Amino acid sequence: MSYKKRILVAPLNWGLGHATRCIPVIEALENHGYEPIIASDGIALALLKKEFPHLTALELPHYHIEYAKRGVFFKLKIIRLLPQMLKAIRTEKRIIRNIIKEYAIQGIISDNRLGARSKSIPSVFLTHQLNVLTGTTTWITTPLHRRFIKKYNECWVPDVEHAPNLSGKLGHSEENNLKLKYIGPLSRLHKKPIAKKYDLMVILSGTEPQRRMLEEKLREELKNYSGKTLFVRGVVEADEEVIQDGNITFYNFMNSAALEDAFNQSEVILCRSGYSTIMDLAQMGRKAFFIPTPGRYEQEYLAKKLKKSGLVPYATQNDFKISDLRKADHYKGLKHIAGDMKWKDLFCLFEGK
Repeated sequence: MSYKKRILVAPLNWGLGHATRCIPVIEALENHGYEPIIASDGIALALLKKEFPHLTALELPHYHIEYAKRGVFFKLKIIRLLPQMLKAIRTEKRIIRNIIKEYAIQGIISDNRLGARSKSIPSVFLTHQLNVLTGTTTWITTPLHRRFIKKYNECWVPDVEHAPNLSGKLGHSEENNLKLKYIGPLSRLHKKPIAKKYDLMVILSGTEPQRRMLEEKLREELKNYSGKTLFVRGVVEADEEVIQDGNITFYNFMNSAALEDAFNQSEVILCRSGYSTIMDLAQMGRKAFFIPTPGRYEQEYLAKKLKKSGLVPYATQNDFKISDLRKADHYKGLKHIAGDMKWKDLFCLFEGK
């Protein structure tokens, strides 16, 4: 029997984006002869368990990240929750040490989990945020985040190094002492020649209560929309639930295969401007309309960047009206950007090369 090296893949549970972009990483590990072990919490862990039921999945501490009901108070809420987050990270470090011993882990890929690393084995930090935008406190949050990044053997950025790129100043830094590798955009989706079925696809994700608040607003707005609509609520539950309500088909969630078909079958995508969603849109070459999460500076930055580039329009959550969707016709939409990094070269880290 051949021996497979076990690599721990640990995405942050903050919406679904960190988990979904780890799907191609996990698939690549399997394709190159490794045995991935999944570790996370909440809906991120639930999603990955559904995608990879054959893999070992372990529970890590919840970071207690929550949105405020009003975006202007998001930063204050994070500050208030900081002691709980730091406690969770300390607990996570202890659990990671035990996991390494119990499962003979020989490498770690952490997607923004700050306690998922080890000095004894190669550890990778996966992030698109070398600059953490938090408004007036960016000068504090960016250096603090980089201090964590420097503790890892390598930092993998899911973008290309030079323009044109997707992440802009989020994923590009003038600081030259970070051990960076630009691995190209990550997406679990693939473009297919499938006939269009939906005029609009709504896909929600993110932490509560903002996910629910946007769902409620869009349900009301869609009463004035006659086009055929697919609405993916972004609620990962034990069973997939499908409800038909007039011209709208509601799903609580979709697995990757179903979501891939849905993207291919839809004319326009209405969604948050989270980076993982942007990578999916670029992979699929789709037109979109963004509604950034209130208080999320990086989503607001990405939405403004892509609008300025003539690619995707956006509106704030408070101001959005369903009639705004017509603006998408006047924008180019996102296009695929290919990276030149190969998985085999990346995984050399776990081979001591």
